[in-house]
Amino acid sequence: MADEYSASGEWLTDHIVKFSEESDFRQQAEASAFRLDSTSPYLRLHFVSVYVTDQERSLRFFVDKLGFTVVADAIFASGNRWIEVCPPDGTAVLALVLPMKGFNEDHLVGNSGLVTFLTEDVERTYREWSARGVQFTIPPQRPAWGGTFCRFVDPDGNAFALAGFDDVTRSIDQRRRAYAEKLERERRMEQELEIAKQVQARLFPQKRPAVSGFDYAGICVQARSVGGDYYDFLEVGKGRMALIVGDIAGKGIAAALLMANLQANLRSQLVSAADHPERVLASVNKLLFENTNPSAYATLFFADYDAGTGRLRYANCGHVPGLILRIDGTIERLDSNNTVLGLFESWECSLSCTQLARGDLLALYTDGITECSNSEGEEFGEQHLIDALRRFSAMQAQESGAEIIKTVLEFSWGNQFDDLTLIIARRND
Repeated sequence: MADEYSASGEWLTDHIVKFSEESDFRQQAEASAFRLDSTSPYLRLHFVSVYVTDQERSLRFFVDKLGFTVVADAIFASGNRWIEVCPPDGTAVLALVLPMKGFNEDHLVGNSGLVTFLTEDVERTYREWSARGVQFTIPPQRPAWGGTFCRFVDPDGNAFALAGFDDVTRSIDQRRRAYAEKLERERRMEQELEIAKQVQARLFPQKRPAVSGFDYAGICVQARSVGGDYYDFLEVGKGRMALIVGDIAGKGIAAALLMANLQANLRSQLVSAADHPERVLASVNKLLFENTNPSAYATLFFADYDAGTGRLRYANCGHVPGLILRIDGTIERLDSNNTVLGLFESWECSLSCTQLARGDLLALYTDGITECSNSEGEEFGEQHLIDALRRFSAMQAQESGAEIIKTVLEFSWGNQFDDLTLIIARRND
Protein backbone atom coordinates (compact mmCIF):
# COMPACT_ATOMS: atom_id res chain seq x y z
CA MET A 1 0.00 0.00 0.00
CA ALA A 2 2.87 2.37 0.80
CA ASP A 3 4.31 1.78 -2.67
CA GLU A 4 0.95 2.69 -4.24
CA TYR A 5 0.75 5.98 -2.32
CA SER A 6 4.35 6.73 -3.23
CA ALA A 7 3.73 6.13 -6.92
CA SER A 8 0.56 8.19 -6.85
CA GLY A 9 2.34 11.05 -5.11
CA GLU A 10 5.10 10.97 -7.72
CA TRP A 11 2.56 11.52 -10.50
CA LEU A 12 0.81 14.25 -8.55
CA THR A 13 4.00 16.27 -8.03
CA ASP A 14 5.57 15.54 -11.43
CA HIS A 15 5.57 18.35 -14.01
CA ILE A 16 5.84 18.51 -17.78
CA VAL A 17 9.17 19.61 -19.25
CA LYS A 18 8.37 19.01 -22.93
CA PHE A 19 5.05 18.87 -24.72
CA SER A 20 4.17 18.39 -28.37
CA GLU A 21 0.70 18.52 -29.87
CA GLU A 22 0.61 17.55 -33.52
CA SER A 23 -3.08 18.14 -34.25
CA ASP A 24 -5.98 20.39 -33.32
CA PHE A 25 -8.01 17.32 -32.38
CA ARG A 26 -8.84 18.57 -28.89
CA GLN A 27 -10.35 21.81 -30.19
CA GLN A 28 -12.32 19.96 -32.87
CA ALA A 29 -13.65 17.39 -30.40
CA GLU A 30 -14.65 20.03 -27.88
CA ALA A 31 -16.42 22.06 -30.55
CA SER A 32 -18.30 19.07 -31.97
CA ALA A 33 -19.39 17.86 -28.54
CA PHE A 34 -20.45 21.23 -27.14
CA ARG A 35 -24.02 21.46 -25.80
CA LEU A 36 -25.92 24.70 -25.28
CA ASP A 37 -28.06 22.93 -22.67
CA SER A 38 -26.25 23.14 -19.32
CA THR A 39 -28.96 21.61 -17.12
CA SER A 40 -26.75 18.54 -16.66
CA PRO A 41 -22.93 18.53 -16.34
CA TYR A 42 -20.81 18.36 -19.49
CA LEU A 43 -19.70 14.76 -20.14
CA ARG A 44 -17.89 12.98 -22.97
CA LEU A 45 -15.29 10.25 -23.42
CA HIS A 46 -11.82 11.64 -22.75
CA PHE A 47 -9.56 8.68 -23.59
CA VAL A 48 -9.23 4.89 -23.30
CA SER A 49 -6.04 3.56 -21.70
CA VAL A 50 -4.13 0.90 -23.63
CA TYR A 51 -1.37 -0.64 -21.49
CA VAL A 52 1.92 -1.23 -23.33
CA THR A 53 5.50 -2.22 -22.53
CA ASP A 54 7.24 0.17 -24.95
CA GLN A 55 5.51 3.48 -25.64
CA GLU A 56 7.70 4.44 -28.59
CA ARG A 57 7.16 1.09 -30.29
CA SER A 58 3.39 1.36 -29.74
CA LEU A 59 3.40 4.96 -30.98
CA ARG A 60 5.06 3.89 -34.21
CA PHE A 61 2.55 1.04 -34.61
CA PHE A 62 -0.50 3.28 -34.33
CA VAL A 63 0.92 6.15 -36.35
CA ASP A 64 2.92 4.33 -39.05
CA LYS A 65 0.78 1.22 -39.56
CA LEU A 66 -2.74 2.36 -38.65
CA GLY A 67 -2.46 5.97 -39.79
CA PHE A 68 -3.41 7.46 -36.41
CA THR A 69 -2.59 11.04 -35.38
CA VAL A 70 -0.62 12.10 -32.32
CA VAL A 71 -2.87 14.17 -30.06
CA ALA A 72 -0.35 14.75 -27.27
CA ASP A 73 3.16 13.63 -26.36
CA ALA A 74 4.40 14.93 -22.99
CA ILE A 75 7.70 14.29 -21.19
CA PHE A 76 7.75 14.78 -17.41
CA ALA A 77 10.64 15.79 -15.18
CA SER A 78 10.73 12.27 -13.74
CA GLY A 79 11.17 10.80 -17.22
CA ASN A 80 7.58 9.59 -17.40
CA ARG A 81 5.87 10.00 -20.75
CA TRP A 82 2.22 10.50 -21.69
CA ILE A 83 1.09 9.75 -25.26
CA GLU A 84 -2.35 10.10 -26.80
CA VAL A 85 -3.29 9.07 -30.34
CA CYS A 86 -6.53 9.11 -32.29
CA PRO A 87 -7.84 7.56 -35.54
CA PRO A 88 -8.21 9.79 -38.62
CA ASP A 89 -11.95 10.31 -38.01
CA GLY A 90 -14.12 10.54 -34.92
CA THR A 91 -13.50 11.57 -31.34
CA ALA A 92 -11.87 8.45 -29.83
CA VAL A 93 -8.52 8.92 -28.07
CA LEU A 94 -6.19 6.16 -26.95
CA ALA A 95 -3.62 6.80 -24.20
CA LEU A 96 -0.56 4.55 -24.60
CA VAL A 97 0.22 3.87 -20.93
CA LEU A 98 3.07 2.10 -19.14
CA PRO A 99 1.94 0.12 -16.07
CA MET A 100 2.47 2.27 -12.99
CA LYS A 101 4.77 0.81 -10.36
CA GLY A 102 3.02 -0.24 -7.20
CA PHE A 103 -0.42 -0.36 -8.79
CA ASN A 104 -0.41 -4.01 -9.92
CA GLU A 105 -1.06 -3.03 -13.57
CA ASP A 106 1.46 -5.31 -15.33
CA HIS A 107 -1.24 -7.89 -16.02
CA LEU A 108 -3.18 -5.28 -18.06
CA VAL A 109 -0.54 -5.29 -20.81
CA GLY A 110 -2.15 -7.29 -23.60
CA ASN A 111 -5.43 -7.33 -21.67
CA SER A 112 -6.54 -3.70 -21.82
CA GLY A 113 -9.97 -4.65 -23.08
CA LEU A 114 -11.44 -4.80 -26.55
CA VAL A 115 -11.54 -1.44 -28.33
CA THR A 116 -13.68 -1.37 -31.50
CA PHE A 117 -13.20 1.02 -34.42
CA LEU A 118 -15.88 1.75 -37.00
CA THR A 119 -14.99 1.90 -40.71
CA GLU A 120 -16.96 2.13 -43.93
CA ASP A 121 -14.93 -0.64 -45.63
CA VAL A 122 -13.64 -3.43 -43.37
CA GLU A 123 -12.26 -5.51 -46.26
CA ARG A 124 -10.21 -2.66 -47.69
CA THR A 125 -8.83 -1.60 -44.30
CA TYR A 126 -7.99 -5.23 -43.52
CA ARG A 127 -5.99 -5.56 -46.75
CA GLU A 128 -4.14 -2.26 -46.27
CA TRP A 129 -3.23 -2.89 -42.64
CA SER A 130 -2.23 -6.51 -43.31
CA ALA A 131 0.17 -5.25 -45.98
CA ARG A 132 1.75 -2.96 -43.36
CA GLY A 133 2.38 -5.90 -41.02
CA VAL A 134 -0.61 -5.61 -38.68
CA GLN A 135 -1.42 -9.03 -37.13
CA PHE A 136 -5.08 -9.98 -37.48
CA THR A 137 -6.34 -12.74 -35.17
CA ILE A 138 -9.74 -12.96 -36.90
CA PRO A 139 -10.10 -12.18 -40.63
CA PRO A 140 -13.19 -10.34 -41.88
CA GLN A 141 -16.38 -12.14 -40.91
CA ARG A 142 -20.02 -11.59 -41.94
CA PRO A 143 -22.27 -12.77 -39.10
CA ALA A 144 -25.94 -13.58 -39.61
CA TRP A 145 -27.00 -10.38 -37.80
CA GLY A 146 -25.32 -8.28 -40.48
CA GLY A 147 -22.24 -6.16 -40.94
CA THR A 148 -18.59 -7.14 -41.15
CA PHE A 149 -15.93 -7.35 -38.44
CA CYS A 150 -12.38 -8.54 -37.82
CA ARG A 151 -9.84 -8.40 -35.02
CA PHE A 152 -6.18 -7.44 -34.73
CA VAL A 153 -3.61 -6.99 -31.96
CA ASP A 154 -0.94 -4.42 -31.20
CA PRO A 155 2.70 -5.37 -30.42
CA ASP A 156 1.72 -6.12 -26.80
CA GLY A 157 -1.23 -8.32 -27.70
CA ASN A 158 -3.96 -5.81 -26.83
CA ALA A 159 -7.04 -6.71 -28.85
CA PHE A 160 -8.86 -4.35 -31.20
CA ALA A 161 -11.75 -4.83 -33.59
CA LEU A 162 -12.81 -3.29 -36.88
CA ALA A 163 -16.53 -3.17 -37.61
CA GLY A 164 -18.60 -1.94 -40.52
CA PHE A 165 -22.27 -1.79 -41.43
CA ASP A 166 -24.04 -1.03 -44.70
CA ASP A 167 -26.16 1.73 -43.18
CA VAL A 168 -23.01 3.34 -41.77
CA THR A 169 -21.41 3.31 -45.22
CA ARG A 170 -24.52 4.86 -46.75
CA SER A 171 -24.60 7.49 -44.02
CA ILE A 172 -20.95 8.36 -44.56
CA ASP A 173 -21.49 8.62 -48.33
CA GLN A 174 -24.45 10.92 -47.77
CA ARG A 175 -22.47 13.10 -45.37
CA ARG A 176 -19.58 13.27 -47.84
CA ARG A 177 -21.89 14.38 -50.63
CA ALA A 178 -23.58 16.92 -48.37
CA TYR A 179 -20.22 18.27 -47.23
CA ALA A 180 -18.93 18.45 -50.82
CA GLU A 181 -22.08 20.36 -51.81
CA LYS A 182 -21.61 22.70 -48.83
CA LEU A 183 -18.00 23.40 -49.85
CA GLU A 184 -19.12 24.07 -53.42
CA ARG A 185 -21.83 26.47 -52.22
CA GLU A 186 -19.29 28.27 -50.03
CA ARG A 187 -16.82 28.44 -52.93
CA ARG A 188 -19.45 29.94 -55.23
CA MET A 189 -20.54 32.37 -52.52
CA GLU A 190 -16.96 33.50 -51.92
CA GLN A 191 -16.50 33.93 -55.67
CA GLU A 192 -19.70 35.94 -55.95
CA LEU A 193 -18.73 38.05 -52.94
CA GLU A 194 -15.35 38.78 -54.49
CA ILE A 195 -17.03 39.86 -57.73
CA ALA A 196 -19.49 42.00 -55.73
CA LYS A 197 -16.59 43.54 -53.81
CA GLN A 198 -14.82 44.46 -57.05
CA VAL A 199 -18.02 45.89 -58.54
CA GLN A 200 -18.78 47.90 -55.40
CA ALA A 201 -15.24 49.27 -55.28
CA ARG A 202 -15.89 50.76 -58.71
CA LEU A 203 -19.00 52.50 -57.38
CA PHE A 204 -16.94 54.73 -55.11
CA PRO A 205 -15.48 57.84 -56.80
CA GLN A 206 -12.68 56.85 -59.15
CA LYS A 207 -11.59 60.46 -59.64
CA ARG A 208 -12.19 63.67 -57.76
CA PRO A 209 -13.49 66.77 -59.56
CA ALA A 210 -10.96 69.59 -59.43
CA VAL A 211 -12.33 72.47 -57.36
CA SER A 212 -10.16 75.54 -56.88
CA GLY A 213 -8.99 76.13 -53.31
CA PHE A 214 -10.74 73.05 -51.97
CA ASP A 215 -8.83 70.08 -50.51
CA TYR A 216 -11.01 67.02 -49.93
CA ALA A 217 -10.86 63.23 -49.70
CA GLY A 218 -13.08 60.26 -48.84
CA ILE A 219 -12.39 56.88 -47.31
CA CYS A 220 -14.54 53.81 -46.59
CA VAL A 221 -13.37 50.79 -44.58
CA GLN A 222 -15.97 48.08 -44.87
CA ALA A 223 -16.74 45.68 -42.03
CA ARG A 224 -17.54 42.91 -44.54
CA SER A 225 -16.59 42.06 -48.11
CA VAL A 226 -19.39 44.35 -49.24
CA GLY A 227 -21.30 46.95 -47.27
CA GLY A 228 -24.01 49.58 -47.24
CA ASP A 229 -22.01 52.78 -46.72
CA TYR A 230 -21.69 55.18 -49.63
CA TYR A 231 -19.82 58.36 -50.41
CA ASP A 232 -19.52 60.33 -53.62
CA PHE A 233 -18.14 63.50 -55.19
CA LEU A 234 -20.12 64.93 -58.11
CA GLU A 235 -19.74 68.04 -60.25
CA VAL A 236 -22.96 70.07 -60.16
CA GLY A 237 -21.85 73.18 -62.04
CA LYS A 238 -18.90 75.47 -62.58
CA GLY A 239 -16.96 75.77 -59.32
CA ARG A 240 -19.58 73.68 -57.53
CA MET A 241 -19.58 70.13 -56.32
CA ALA A 242 -21.72 67.79 -54.25
CA LEU A 243 -20.27 65.81 -51.35
CA ILE A 244 -22.48 62.89 -50.39
CA VAL A 245 -22.34 60.35 -47.55
CA GLY A 246 -24.99 57.66 -47.15
CA ASP A 247 -25.69 54.73 -44.86
CA ILE A 248 -28.03 51.93 -45.95
CA ALA A 249 -30.08 50.09 -43.33
CA GLY A 250 -28.70 46.57 -42.93
CA LYS A 251 -25.45 44.92 -43.97
CA GLY A 252 -24.05 42.56 -46.57
CA ILE A 253 -25.30 41.92 -50.10
CA ALA A 254 -28.78 43.38 -49.57
CA ALA A 255 -27.36 46.67 -48.28
CA ALA A 256 -24.77 46.75 -51.08
CA LEU A 257 -27.48 46.35 -53.73
CA LEU A 258 -29.54 49.16 -52.21
CA MET A 259 -26.43 51.31 -52.01
CA ALA A 260 -25.80 50.77 -55.74
CA ASN A 261 -29.43 51.67 -56.45
CA LEU A 262 -29.14 54.86 -54.40
CA GLN A 263 -25.93 55.88 -56.13
CA ALA A 264 -27.33 55.28 -59.60
CA ASN A 265 -30.47 57.30 -58.82
CA LEU A 266 -28.52 60.22 -57.38
CA ARG A 267 -26.09 60.42 -60.27
CA SER A 268 -28.77 60.17 -62.93
CA GLN A 269 -31.06 62.72 -61.25
CA LEU A 270 -28.30 65.27 -60.65
CA VAL A 271 -27.46 65.36 -64.36
CA SER A 272 -30.76 67.08 -65.14
CA ALA A 273 -31.49 68.90 -61.88
CA ALA A 274 -28.16 69.93 -60.38
CA ASP A 275 -29.50 73.35 -59.34
CA HIS A 276 -32.38 71.82 -57.43
CA PRO A 277 -31.03 69.18 -55.02
CA GLU A 278 -34.33 69.19 -53.11
CA ARG A 279 -36.07 67.85 -56.23
CA VAL A 280 -33.33 65.29 -56.77
CA LEU A 281 -33.61 63.95 -53.24
CA ALA A 282 -37.42 63.87 -53.38
CA SER A 283 -37.20 61.83 -56.60
CA VAL A 284 -34.64 59.47 -55.06
CA ASN A 285 -36.91 58.98 -52.04
CA LYS A 286 -39.83 58.13 -54.35
CA LEU A 287 -37.80 55.58 -56.32
CA LEU A 288 -36.49 53.91 -53.15
CA PHE A 289 -39.95 53.80 -51.59
CA GLU A 290 -41.55 52.25 -54.67
CA ASN A 291 -38.81 49.75 -55.51
CA THR A 292 -37.68 48.39 -52.14
CA ASN A 293 -39.30 46.46 -49.29
CA PRO A 294 -40.98 48.49 -46.51
CA SER A 295 -38.05 48.13 -44.10
CA ALA A 296 -35.41 49.38 -46.56
CA TYR A 297 -34.22 52.94 -46.13
CA ALA A 298 -31.11 55.09 -46.17
CA THR A 299 -29.75 58.00 -44.17
CA LEU A 300 -27.97 60.56 -46.31
CA PHE A 301 -26.01 63.78 -46.01
CA PHE A 302 -26.00 65.83 -49.22
CA ALA A 303 -23.80 68.95 -49.34
CA ASP A 304 -23.62 71.39 -52.29
CA TYR A 305 -20.42 73.46 -52.08
CA ASP A 306 -19.78 76.62 -54.10
CA ALA A 307 -16.05 77.34 -54.29
CA GLY A 308 -16.58 80.91 -55.46
CA THR A 309 -18.56 82.01 -52.42
CA GLY A 310 -17.81 79.31 -49.84
CA ARG A 311 -21.53 78.65 -49.50
CA LEU A 312 -22.50 75.17 -48.32
CA ARG A 313 -26.11 74.12 -48.84
CA TYR A 314 -27.01 70.82 -47.26
CA ALA A 315 -29.77 68.31 -46.62
CA ASN A 316 -29.23 65.99 -43.68
CA CYS A 317 -31.70 63.14 -44.20
CA GLY A 318 -31.82 61.38 -40.84
CA HIS A 319 -28.02 61.15 -40.85
CA VAL A 320 -25.49 61.81 -38.10
CA PRO A 321 -24.56 65.52 -37.87
CA GLY A 322 -21.90 66.90 -40.17
CA LEU A 323 -19.17 68.81 -38.36
CA ILE A 324 -17.37 72.04 -39.27
CA LEU A 325 -14.17 72.77 -37.38
CA ARG A 326 -13.81 76.53 -37.68
CA ILE A 327 -10.42 78.17 -38.00
CA ASP A 328 -10.90 79.59 -34.48
CA GLY A 329 -11.37 76.07 -33.06
CA THR A 330 -15.13 76.18 -32.57
CA ILE A 331 -17.43 73.44 -33.84
CA GLU A 332 -20.63 73.84 -35.88
CA ARG A 333 -22.93 70.82 -36.04
CA LEU A 334 -24.98 70.31 -39.21
CA ASP A 335 -27.94 68.48 -37.69
CA SER A 336 -30.67 66.49 -39.39
CA ASN A 337 -33.23 68.64 -41.22
CA ASN A 338 -35.07 65.84 -43.09
CA THR A 339 -36.32 62.32 -42.45
CA VAL A 340 -34.61 59.24 -43.91
CA LEU A 341 -34.93 58.31 -47.59
CA GLY A 342 -37.16 55.49 -48.82
CA LEU A 343 -39.28 54.92 -45.74
CA PHE A 344 -42.14 57.38 -46.37
CA GLU A 345 -44.11 57.93 -49.57
CA SER A 346 -44.83 61.55 -48.77
CA TRP A 347 -41.48 63.32 -48.42
CA GLU A 348 -40.39 66.95 -48.77
CA CYS A 349 -36.80 68.12 -48.69
CA SER A 350 -35.55 71.07 -46.68
CA LEU A 351 -32.20 72.70 -47.40
CA SER A 352 -30.09 74.56 -44.85
CA CYS A 353 -27.20 76.86 -45.61
CA THR A 354 -23.91 77.72 -43.94
CA GLN A 355 -20.58 79.20 -44.95
CA LEU A 356 -17.08 77.74 -45.15
CA ALA A 357 -14.41 80.36 -44.43
CA ARG A 358 -10.78 79.98 -45.35
CA GLY A 359 -9.19 77.28 -43.19
CA ASP A 360 -12.51 75.74 -42.06
CA LEU A 361 -12.61 71.93 -42.03
CA LEU A 362 -15.73 69.93 -42.93
CA ALA A 363 -16.26 66.32 -41.79
CA LEU A 364 -19.05 64.09 -43.08
CA TYR A 365 -19.19 60.52 -41.78
CA THR A 366 -21.39 57.53 -40.97
CA ASP A 367 -22.41 56.29 -37.53
CA GLY A 368 -19.98 53.38 -37.83
CA ILE A 369 -17.30 55.82 -36.67
CA THR A 370 -19.00 57.33 -33.64
CA GLU A 371 -20.66 54.05 -32.58
CA CYS A 372 -17.46 51.99 -32.82
CA SER A 373 -16.84 50.64 -29.31
CA ASN A 374 -13.93 49.31 -27.27
CA SER A 375 -13.77 46.22 -25.05
CA GLU A 376 -15.43 48.12 -22.17
CA GLY A 377 -18.42 48.98 -24.35
CA GLU A 378 -17.49 52.67 -24.55
CA GLU A 379 -18.33 54.23 -27.93
CA PHE A 380 -15.85 56.39 -29.84
CA GLY A 381 -18.49 59.10 -29.93
CA GLU A 382 -18.68 62.55 -31.42
CA GLN A 383 -16.27 64.14 -28.93
CA HIS A 384 -13.47 61.68 -29.75
CA LEU A 385 -14.06 62.46 -33.43
CA ILE A 386 -13.86 66.21 -32.77
CA ASP A 387 -10.64 65.70 -30.80
CA ALA A 388 -9.18 63.72 -33.73
CA LEU A 389 -10.23 66.42 -36.21
CA ARG A 390 -8.37 69.01 -34.15
CA ARG A 391 -5.32 66.76 -33.74
CA PHE A 392 -4.92 66.14 -37.47
CA SER A 393 -6.35 69.40 -38.82
CA ALA A 394 -3.00 70.64 -40.15
CA MET A 395 -2.64 67.64 -42.48
CA GLN A 396 -3.85 67.33 -46.04
CA ALA A 397 -7.38 65.92 -46.30
CA GLN A 398 -6.26 62.46 -47.46
CA GLU A 399 -3.73 62.10 -44.64
CA SER A 400 -6.09 63.52 -42.04
CA GLY A 401 -8.86 61.08 -43.01
CA ALA A 402 -6.49 58.11 -42.88
CA GLU A 403 -5.22 59.12 -39.41
CA ILE A 404 -8.75 59.54 -38.07
CA ILE A 405 -9.80 56.09 -39.31
CA LYS A 406 -6.63 54.65 -37.79
CA THR A 407 -7.50 56.32 -34.48
CA VAL A 408 -11.01 54.79 -34.54
CA LEU A 409 -9.65 51.29 -35.21
CA GLU A 410 -7.03 51.63 -32.48
CA PHE A 411 -9.74 52.74 -30.05
CA SER A 412 -11.75 49.56 -30.78
CA TRP A 413 -8.65 47.31 -30.92
CA GLY A 414 -9.56 46.44 -34.51
CA ASN A 415 -13.01 45.11 -33.58
CA GLN A 416 -15.04 46.67 -36.38
CA PHE A 417 -18.76 45.84 -36.53
CA ASP A 418 -19.91 48.46 -39.03
CA ASP A 419 -18.57 50.24 -42.10
CA LEU A 420 -16.41 53.30 -41.40
CA THR A 421 -16.92 56.10 -43.92
CA LEU A 422 -15.49 59.61 -43.73
CA ILE A 423 -15.17 62.69 -45.93
CA ILE A 424 -12.72 65.40 -44.93
CA ALA A 425 -12.76 68.74 -46.80
CA ARG A 426 -11.05 72.11 -46.20
CA ARG A 427 -11.45 75.46 -47.88
CA ASN A 428 -7.95 76.79 -48.49
CA ASP A 429 -8.76 80.14 -50.11
